Amino acid sequence: MAQANNITTTINKLTNLELSIQISLSGLSFCILQRDTQTITDLKVIPFKKKLNPIALLDKLKEAFETETALQNKFYAVNVIHDNELSTLVPQSIFNENNLADYLKFNSKILKSDFITFDTIDLNQSVNVYIPYVNVNNYIYDHFGDFTFKHASTVLIETILATEKTSETTQFYAHVGQNQFQIIVLKNGKLQFYNSFVFHTKEDFIYYILFTAEQLKASPESLNLLLLGDVKQDDELYNIAYKYIRNVSFGQAQKQYKFTETPETNHSNFTLINGF
Repeated sequence: MAQANNITTTINKLTNLELSIQISLSGLSFCILQRDTQTITDLKVIPFKKKLNPIALLDKLKEAFETETALQNKFYAVNVIHDNELSTLVPQSIFNENNLADYLKFNSKILKSDFITFDTIDLNQSVNVYIPYVNVNNYIYDHFGDFTFKHASTVLIETILATEKTSETTQFYAHVGQNQFQIIVLKNGKLQFYNSFVFHTKEDFIYYILFTAEQLKASPESLNLLLLGDVKQDDELYNIAYKYIRNVSFGQAQKQYKFTETPETNHSNFTLINGF
């Protein structure tokens, strides 16, 4: 069973390809990096028609590996990103590895059988405690051997902190996924706020943004909102954000790779691309 964030065994090193694959109950996505040229050679998003359970999710993952030619390559490194709401941030100063379930139980429904792990985020001295999809980890281990896994929010927070480390202003990020989005607020390069929200309408989306701004005493007239992920210029989420907030723009991936096929936007598949 896969029980560590860096799982090791023998792996074929005679390749310069890396795989990043993001897993959620609503869909999966993957991209392949040719490391010597810093080029993303393949990128694909596979949405599901409905939200699945972990068993059905694994079936979809197996199907992808059987049908997607790009996934049948040899990879010298494999990175798995677990995307779910079962996570929480804990300051390193009070973190105790023996209390993982206690950190999660207040904001997530957990079972005694759940495997709980954590990522250390050194950039802001915090620990991200979460529940990965263990059946997915086991399958990836059987399929590839060595691989590294993180929670999607770890990748998101680490990337934005690295981007904003020299900033002297307050930056308000919204990272949009399928019926879920995250708000990350940094002040002078330091993480001030992080939370994840489920939304079904554009009104839900703007409500959570404005409510968070109000709690942080940030005026919609002065805050800088940067959009990431599954949102585009002039779609309904962008338009309603621009209606209520004066300064709305798009962020972009911190790592500037070349692409065999130009992606739709510079801010889409943000955690997937930054998972390398």
